[in-house]
Amino acid sequence: MPVQFSIIIFAVIAAFVLFQLYNVLGKKVGRQPQEGARAPALAANGAEPALRTPGVDATLLAAAASLRARDPAFDPTKFIEGARQAYETIVRGYASGDRAALTPLLTPAVLASFETGIAARETRGETEQVEFLHPPRADLELASAEGDRAVAKVRFLAEIRSKILLPEGEATPGAPAEPRIEERRTAEHWTFERSLGATDPNWVLARVEPANA
Repeated sequence: MPVQFSIIIFAVIAAFVLFQLYNVLGKKVGRQPQEGARAPALAANGAEPALRTPGVDATLLAAAASLRARDPAFDPTKFIEGARQAYETIVRGYASGDRAALTPLLTPAVLASFETGIAARETRGETEQVEFLHPPRADLELASAEGDRAVAKVRFLAEIRSKILLPEGEATPGAPAEPRIEERRTAEHWTFERSLGATDPNWVLARVEPANA
């Protein structure tokens, strides 16, 4: 093959390869910087989309939307953490008859109801200790503003072991009374409330109702 003809063939091949490289490398690949600068899409009604709080579950935000409209500082994640701690404290306080621990956590009506149960147990001469078999589950179902009050409804699921110490009179003579052990699953709605705009930010338990497990 003549040398000049070979050079022409190689030049044609090189031009073809360069053309293919341009087609691949010259195209935009992936998201371009200007694409991320587009304005956020509007909701279906033309309004701005709801603001989201980083790190907060969308379900919690939806449940708390009504209250956050009145109290933007309300943090549903922190509230649930505090509500779970209050739940454990109240359950243990009721079992042990710790009125001092219960008083600041309950409304007067709930405190009166708990006092009735504690007094009845004391009349029978019984004492009770409780243990949570697992950390209780807490789900915020609704947080809203009703007049000048903030109201939050939480569904608690728990597995509890109770040790009930019987009075001495029920023991076999010369032997200590054997405690009665009970394990139960509970599903309850607890409604907490506090005054909006008050200097005291603490919530109190206002109502307890059974819930579906």
